[in-house]
Amino acid sequence: MEWLRRADLILHAGDVVGASALEELRDFAPVEAVKGNVDEPALQAVLPERLVVTVEGVRVGLVHVPGPRAGREERLVSWFPDCAALVYGHTHVPQLERYRDAWIVNPGSPTERRRAPGHSMALLEVADEVLQLRVIPLS
Repeated sequence: MEWLRRADLILHAGDVVGASALEELRDFAPVEAVKGNVDEPALQAVLPERLVVTVEGVRVGLVHVPGPRAGREERLVSWFPDCAALVYGHTHVPQLERYRDAWIVNPGSPTERRRAPGHSMALLEVADEVLQLRVIPLS
């Protein structure tokens, strides 16, 4: 929770699940989110499938389902041209790697680790239009 308390903005890559969880996150900081495949119908009706957020001059693309593993990075770059980071969810497996001119980021999940080695989230810091990223293990 300490990371959320310090956040200026929370980016959520889907599977918020319920409107109450989204409101809880908004108690910490403003939230930009995309819909996930297990979100309740009311959330799926209001959250976009894809979203581009600009943070201090740095563009970040968000999507929940990135498609099949084969070709994932190329697909994300094509969906979000001119974005410095492409954040996706769905797999719950953390990923932080450079692909062409963009960072591909899956923060993992703070609640449902599934096949991931543990619970995690990602921290994206922007200063002077420079992006620094890291995956933070939570368990």
